[in-house]
Amino acid sequence: MASGSVSRLAALPRTEILIYWILSFGSHFYSFYQLHRFSKEHKAGLERDLQLEPGLLPGLRRDPADFEWSFWTEWSRKSLLWSLTGHALLSISTGLFIPKLRVPVLLVYGLLAAGGVLGLKGVCVLLLHLGLSFTVAQLRRPALCWACSLLSLSTLHIPSLLKIQRAWYDTEEEYYLLLFSVAVCGLRIISFSLEHCWRPLEAVGVVQLFWLLSYSFYHPLFYNGPIITFKDYTQQMRRSAGETFSVDGVLRYLVLRTGRIVLWWLTAEYMIHAMYMHAIQANESYLESLPPWALGGLALALVQFFYVKYLVLFGLPSMLATLDRLSPPALPRCVSTMHSFTGMWRHFDEGLYRWLIRYIYVPLGGSRYGPAYKALATGLAFGFVCLWHGGHDYLQYWALMNWAGVLVETALKALFATSVVESFIERTLSAAMKRRGLALLSGGSTAMLILSNLLFLGGTHVGRLFWKRVFVQGWSTIAPPMLAFLYCFAQVGLERAP
Repeated sequence: MASGSVSRLAALPRTEILIYWILSFGSHFYSFYQLHRFSKEHKAGLERDLQLEPGLLPGLRRDPADFEWSFWTEWSRKSLLWSLTGHALLSISTGLFIPKLRVPVLLVYGLLAAGGVLGLKGVCVLLLHLGLSFTVAQLRRPALCWACSLLSLSTLHIPSLLKIQRAWYDTEEEYYLLLFSVAVCGLRIISFSLEHCWRPLEAVGVVQLFWLLSYSFYHPLFYNGPIITFKDYTQQMRRSAGETFSVDGVLRYLVLRTGRIVLWWLTAEYMIHAMYMHAIQANESYLESLPPWALGGLALALVQFFYVKYLVLFGLPSMLATLDRLSPPALPRCVSTMHSFTGMWRHFDEGLYRWLIRYIYVPLGGSRYGPAYKALATGLAFGFVCLWHGGHDYLQYWALMNWAGVLVETALKALFATSVVESFIERTLSAAMKRRGLALLSGGSTAMLILSNLLFLGGTHVGRLFWKRVFVQGWSTIAPPMLAFLYCFAQVGLERAP
């Protein structure tokens, strides 16, 4: 729970650690196996009710119910892989022959690539948002910049405007791509505006506009992130503008990273071929009839697939950004080793975490003015994330659970740091027992963390049903062994913590 104390935790006997690893891996594999059995036993019903698709190999069926994976997989096949490959080739070429012109060349390419997918009208929408925000940012008033940016993001929730934009495109997928682009661009607009208010670029307005456009239309990160702040982007791009490329080093890096991304993609595809978890979660009758081990397998499969999915969705853009001498946020850490709400927010989407800290948490006071300000700043950060994702009711519950989880963990950390409690623990518990106690508390935190993630991934009906089956109906049969296994997960996570 208190991530800062992890480095001071005692080492446990190797046999005990080995048992935790075996139980953790064994529970994963056995629950996945039970979910796989349930999926195959109900394959005909799932295919009839939820329309499974032909698989990658003859005779196999795949679960297409995860919209995000299906959407990006289809777009990658249609155009995105080709445009990203073009970016890589252009970046390498300009880095070799005209490194000082690499940034403007990549800007032109990003604009053309966006126009090829979103069309002229879609690009004009983004330019309108950027132009308005750039103008307001010149006033250097953070409150006005926030108001303008929130107004821009609110256009994603105006039905009449969305109807007009939908008519521009032949397919729903093209329209969704515009919405995703506007949403991610909104984060970049806020980053530029606030950085300009705090410390503007030492350049005339045209140069500032150039950097805003370069930042906003940087192709690898344009549609989905990960998020890099405007300050980091400009500093790193300027520093690398005169650097040359080593062809051998670039090719070696591309081969190794591409191999890892392909492996992650194959893992994700295997999961939706072997365990129809997204199709099952969409039907309450299947959720009600799942055996306990298969129910646990469904929860683990949903969160693990989300993790592997973002290794792919962030992995490829991060690889290309690194090729351009940027330092993208670290890729998500395995969710099975996450044992706290604070750790999940710090290490799953590190780019969004840094963005929230820099532009919401710290400006609102953070921890400088006491617990009340810290709770308010944290709550507003979660509120913004909820709004940015759409503000639906299940997202509100998810944000409230995460806020409460972070507050409880922070309060317990402060409690255990008081002189009275700390001295009592030092007198009564050995170092090994302190670690076991931390893992026990972290097991309960992990249970709530998984429940909040199920709310985010499946909606209120999935979260409500898991709560009922595990903690209401199964309080004496399902919950105790589940918490025991989560204790093992927490011990493995503590062992692997940096």
